[in-house]
This record gives sequence, structure tokens and C-alpha cells, in this order.
Amino acid sequence: MIQDNVDRYGSISRLLHWGMALLLLWQFSSAAARMLAEDTAVEQFLWSTHKPLGALLLTLVVIRILWALVNASHRPPSINIAARAGHIALYLLLLVIPAIALLRQYGSGRSFEPFGIPLFPGFEGNEIAWMEAPANLLHSWLGWLLLVMVMGHIAMVIVHRRSPNHEDVLRRMIKSDIT
Repeated sequence: MIQDNVDRYGSISRLLHWGMALLLLWQFSSAAARMLAEDTAVEQFLWSTHKPLGALLLTLVVIRILWALVNASHRPPSINIAARAGHIALYLLLLVIPAIALLRQYGSGRSFEPFGIPLFPGFEGNEIAWMEAPANLLHSWLGWLLLVMVMGHIAMVIVHRRSPNHEDVLRRMIKSDIT
């Protein structure tokens, strides 16, 4: 099943969800290493991947949003308004966090070539402060907020899975039934 249906997410939605979950785990690990193990080999290795993977995540979230819109009429419905609002907030953070980081990167005058793909060249002259300011102020804080929201997302999946009078929403995002 490639496309979503009212009971389950299709293989493309599941691949995007779980692939992005792994990339986010890596991103949070690289940020944690930057904070807790600065100037170590672990930090240098993980941090060197942070920007390219951030660009990949931004690309994947755009694809994921477009795919969700294509499947909007036949995907599993939200279980309540809080779940819908939480998912919208997650998507917004997944868009805003890397977008402001890209804006900062451009404003710094440095080129950006994730995975060797030139996205934009550097430039001579002064940095563009208004382009750098949003990420300087918010990128890290919004990233940690995203982590808290992801942990809340996982917690609610567990609550719904273990509560007898709740719908087991995990079944929607895995290939086969589990008990």
C-alpha cells in the first residue's frame, strides 16, 4: 500500500515518518554533543553533519507536507483537536528551524554546499545582520522545543497504545499489526 487510507498510513508516509525520526535523533545527538562534549572527536564528527542533515530534513518535511496534502482526503483522521494542533506545531517547527538556519548561513556570507550540492555561494563584504538574527536568537531554543514536542508525541503514542479506551495510533504508522 503506497498511499494512505483511513485506517493506516501508506509506505511513503511511513518511510518519511521513520526516516525523519532517525535523522532528528541524529540532529539532537549532534546538538547535545556540541553542548556537552565540545572539542571532542565525537562532537567534531556529529557536528560536521548537522548542517547538511538539517537541509535534508527541510527537504523531507516539504515533501512530507506535499504528500500529506495529496493524501488529505483518505489518510487516518486526527483523533482529536489536540492531536491535530500538536502535529501542525511539529510540522511548523520542522519548517522554521532549518529555514532560519539557512537564512543565517546565507546572511553570514559563507557558501553552503550540503553533500557537495551548491545551494548558494558565499559573498564578499559585510554580513547581513537581519538575516542572521532570527537563527542566532531562536534556532537552538526552537530545536530544544522540538525535542520536547517529539518526546510528548512519543509519550502520547504510548498512552494511546496502553489505554484500553483509546485508539492504538501506533498501528497506523507501522506495517503490520502488533499486539
